[in-house]
Parts: sequence; C-alpha cells; structure tokens
Amino acid sequence: MPIRYYSTNRNLNNVVGIIPFTGKVSFKEALLKGQASDEGLFMPDTIPVLSLKDIQKLKGKPYRDTALLVAEAFLADEFPLDVLKKVVKDAYNYSVPLEEVKPKIYVMRLDQGPTASFKDFAARMMARLMSNCRPSGERLNILVATSGDTGSAVGEAFKGVPGIDVTILYPETEVSNRQKKQLYTIGGNVRALSVDGKFDDCQNLVKQAFSDSQLTKFNLTSANSINFGRILPQIIYYIYAYAQLSEKGEEAIFSVPSGNFGDALGCEYARRMGLPVAKLVMPTNENDEFPIYLATGKYNKVSPSRACISNAMNVGHPSNLARFFDLYGGTVDRVGKVHRYPDLEEMRRHIFSVSVTDEQTRETIRNVYKKYQVILEQHGAVGWAGLEEYFKIAPDKKLAISLETAHPAKFPEEIQKLLGLTMPLPESMKNIDQREGSAVSITNDYDDFKNYLQKNLKIKE
Repeated sequence: MPIRYYSTNRNLNNVVGIIPFTGKVSFKEALLKGQASDEGLFMPDTIPVLSLKDIQKLKGKPYRDTALLVAEAFLADEFPLDVLKKVVKDAYNYSVPLEEVKPKIYVMRLDQGPTASFKDFAARMMARLMSNCRPSGERLNILVATSGDTGSAVGEAFKGVPGIDVTILYPETEVSNRQKKQLYTIGGNVRALSVDGKFDDCQNLVKQAFSDSQLTKFNLTSANSINFGRILPQIIYYIYAYAQLSEKGEEAIFSVPSGNFGDALGCEYARRMGLPVAKLVMPTNENDEFPIYLATGKYNKVSPSRACISNAMNVGHPSNLARFFDLYGGTVDRVGKVHRYPDLEEMRRHIFSVSVTDEQTRETIRNVYKKYQVILEQHGAVGWAGLEEYFKIAPDKKLAISLETAHPAKFPEEIQKLLGLTMPLPESMKNIDQREGSAVSITNDYDDFKNYLQKNLKIKE
C-alpha cells in the first residue's frame, strides 16, 4: 500500500477556529501544501521498516547510498528510481565527517554543505523533489521562518530553481551578523524580510498566511520543518552515522541540539524504521518547555521565547512537538494548547531532555577544546552538554554520536571571545563578506506581512 499523509489536527472536533482535515494526501501533495488546511502537520500513516542487515551493508558506502535507501522506502510509489537517484546525487556532493572525540564518542559534523549548516541536508533534497512536482506553468511561493540557518540553506537550495520564489522571515535582533549577510545577499528569486519580533512571531506569520484563503492563489508552501519534505532527509544521517560506526548491531545514543524539533524528529523516525537507538537525547537551550514537560507531565510554552547564544534554538513552542505528541498518542496545536497528552512514560523510555544555560554552553565550548582540541559552536555545544548530562544518569557508555549542526566560523565573535581563535571560513562561505544585498523590514503584524505578499508575489511563471 502507498504511504499517505494525515494531519496531526485530524481529531480536533468542536475546537473553535479549526475544521479538522480528516482525509489523507500523497507525499507530493504534502510537499506542495506544506501543512494541512486545519493548520496541522502532515504525518505518514505508515513508517517503512529497514532491516538491520540492509543498514549494515551501507558501511563504507557514500552518503548518497544511504539517502537513496531511505528515499526509496518512503517515495518509491511516487517517484521513478532514476529521479530519486538523480535527486540524491545532486543533493549530496559534500562530505559528512564523523570525528572521534574519545573512544566510542563521536561528533557528526553536519556543517560541510553550501551554507555550512545541517539544514543543507534537508533543503537540497527538498528543492530537487519540489522541482519534480511543481504544476506546469504555475509558480510556487515558499515561505520560510528562520531562527538562523534554515533560511540561508533553503534560499541557497532553491536559488535559480525555475518557477519557485522564496520569502524568508528572520527576527531582526536574534540572528548573527554573518547569518543575516547569508540571508539577504542570496538575491534572485530569494527575498529576506527582517521582522521586528521573535522567531515565534516569524513562524506564526507564516502559519497564518498558509491558512489565509485570500492567499491561496499564490500556491504558498513551506520549506520549514513543518513540511514533511524537510523531515524525510533528516532521517538519513542518523542511519548513515550508525552504519559507519556501529559494530555487531549495537545500540547507539544520539544527542541532537533541539529548537524546533525537526532534526530530533528525524532520529525518532529512524528508530521507528528499525535503527537501534538506545536513547534520543534532546537538549534545549534556556527555552526549557520540553524538558520541563518530560519532568512534570505538564506542557507550557515559553512565551516570549528566550534569547540565547544558541540562537537557532530560540523557540518557545516547537512546531514539531505536534508530531512528537502524535507519535506518542497526543495532540498539541500550533499555539501550544494541549488537547490530549501523549504517553509520557513511553516518551521518557526513548527520550531524554535537559535545558542547557548560556553559561554551560560557553563552558562546554572551552572544556571540549581544552580537553580534546575539538571546536564546537554554540548549538553543537548544547548537544555535547546534553550528552554529558545523560551520561550522569546512564554511565554505561554505549556508542554515542553528538550532532554539530553549524560551522563555528558562522559565529566568529563568540569563538574568538571564548577560545581566542580566528576561525577560517569554510570554502562555501569564503565570499560572504564581499556579497551585497539588503533585507526588507516589516513589523510582526500579520496585516503588514500579508500586504507585502500581495504586492510582491507572482502567480504564473
């Protein structure tokens, strides 16, 4: 049976303002719609299972082989094999270093793509899938809220793609100067909007636009992790890392610095596909709504979100919490209201979460460099700190992989201040300081945003 996609809000009967979408759509429809008409997120009704034998066969093979295995598992009913082969070959033309820090403990560096961020992995595959789905003669308009790296990764991935325009929203005061430069200098079919507000404001503006019937004619879709097309590629690197590093089917721990929870969700799906994950560690920064929920059983979003040095994780209500809740039998809507709580004990069995302060983050960057000569930036440091916290309660050391999600050169001021080092720019960013462009400033009022869209978006090619 082909995999179909349902809405996380499908059961919300008698909720003011929500008409539950109770149907199912294909992957292509979910990809182009971004989210369901009831503001829920699309979820696959079946999770394909990979055999441990097939996973182990990937050892020593290039990354694109793992990507093709996962893509085929989900998409073989909707895309020809030759299309999927071309998609993964084009998307993944850079390395994925697995750096051993100490015996059995690794950092997976997801910072080697064109924007030096883990978001490249999802955005590049997604762009190529979308280009194979776009209705002939029509334009797609992608709206993206970013807390740092998503926008530039999506912008670069879609730059120059015929018939697709991208509008990126970022919080003016919570993105590093280098990240801003990456965003507003992409140009061409990619525009950046500087929002006077928080990331959560940017995210809410995008979600409101998707549910606005007056904007339907613009073929709006999302490249944020609210789109399952962003989640699917993020399953791949967990399977890749495990295949390269594991021995004899052992279990592995993955530590994933978590903001909007899309990255960690990739690991959750990988486990459900058959990957032997002993624990998914999901450390947050001082936006501690999820670790508090796991500890107490009560969920309260952080509003407004707290500004931390791990800025891409400054999220007070993660969009993908709706998917986590759904997978464990619960429902939470986009504004953070819980309609049904999930199975808390089952979540605790598989997931560990802890809040990491800015001071702990800085101390981790210093300590890891001093002990191991390994350079982490703020987000990777949150991941490493979370792993260390988990080892305090589970000292039986297993294979453990902590994710480094951005290149340290994206945060030169912090690295210079903490380590006294000037980070050389990766090849992909070497011309960043010479690039020119500007952002458009808007308020966090929806009418202001809607007015901008109506004036600037195109409908036809």
